[in-house]
Amino acid sequence: MSSSLQPFSAAPNFQPIFEKALEEYKKETGKDLTSHPLAVEINGCDSPQAILTLLEGKASELQKSRNRDERLIKWLNPTVKILIALSATLGEGVRSVSS
Repeated sequence: MSSSLQPFSAAPNFQPIFEKALEEYKKETGKDLTSHPLAVEINGCDSPQAILTLLEGKASELQKSRNRDERLIKWLNPTVKILIALSATLGEGVRSVSS
């Protein structure tokens, strides 16, 4: 029994489609995606598994960054509320003195 899966090299050639998309993106944004650091890293991968591993690592970094941001926001939220309350209180005091 033979497998119906074809080797990657026998897959249709999408290179012209990607090149056209990159050209259009550069026209619209003025940015060359091929020089983006992630594109350079992906270009250095030698297999689909290597690309997946790279992207999983990037996703993990993003999640860690979000967790740090959430902790910062949780800390900042009460601080900002206190500053707003103080500002309102001081503003009332200044208005009553200047009246």
